[in-house]
Amino acid sequence: MSEIAATTVHEAYAFACMRCGHGWEQAYQIEHHVDGSGNAFVVYKADGERVPSPLSTPSCANCGGHVVRIMRAGRVSSVQQLLRPPQAPLPPESGGEAEEEMAVAAVRTPAPGAHHWHLSDLLRPFHRR
Repeated sequence: MSEIAATTVHEAYAFACMRCGHGWEQAYQIEHHVDGSGNAFVVYKADGERVPSPLSTPSCANCGGHVVRIMRAGRVSSVQQLLRPPQAPLPPESGGEAEEEMAVAAVRTPAPGAHHWHLSDLLRPFHRR
């Protein structure tokens, strides 16, 4: 089958497993092709490797469940940011390179008591009060 035309678009999706509550995001390169016979087909790639369509039968990497909610990109990361404890301000007397190194270390070091979040954590910001 000879290929005549191809266009590539980039899309990202957020996923939440309804079985275990695991959430993740993934970016895809979606290649739209038309073969020599005029038939259209699509190829999904994630991290440079060909993968099945995330919209057809997604499965949870954590528990293998197939009841997965697909959302627009940013939903999972925004909830994860809300769940992070606020960073303590740096003392005013520190400065220069030491202050910058402490700020970088604070970002890279996970907070003590950080927990694996669940589906209820993901949905909490959207719950009506």
